[in-house]
Amino acid sequence: MDPVDRILAQWAREKPELDVSPMAVIGRLARAAASVDARLAATFTQHGIDAATFDVLATLTRQGSPYELTPAQLASEAMITSSAVAQRLNRLESLGYVSRHPDPADGRGKIVRLSASGREIVERVLPDHLRTEREVLSPLGDDDRTVLAELLSRLVLGRSDVDGELR
Repeated sequence: MDPVDRILAQWAREKPELDVSPMAVIGRLARAAASVDARLAATFTQHGIDAATFDVLATLTRQGSPYELTPAQLASEAMITSSAVAQRLNRLESLGYVSRHPDPADGRGKIVRLSASGREIVERVLPDHLRTEREVLSPLGDDDRTVLAELLSRLVLGRSDVDGELR
């Protein structure tokens, strides 16, 4: 019995007329996310960075050479707000991990470019980050991971099936 099972049993006792079954999934998702975040944060801390730093640097690295995006593209790719991007970029630029340059396609805009030291951070951290993710998923077999990834994708996309139809 895990903590969510105890919560469900308590609600069943106190509010038997209510269907609290969604709490079984949502409660476990929240607890799993918190656990994953804590474990990843510990890995990042070992390298002297935080998750936000890794997120921006990894997003730029994934773009391939010349490792650059506009701030709006970075916000979209990293799934963060434009104000969060601005704050992160100010900090990362002061650390020398990124630089900002005029956008040739938009005279008012900027391009964010990953620096050599930013790429070095990703190269150093990524293997440990992936090792931590593998450790987090170690209780699951390959088939379980595949199924879980598909189910979570459907949940995130709001799909009830794999053919893309919203239901």
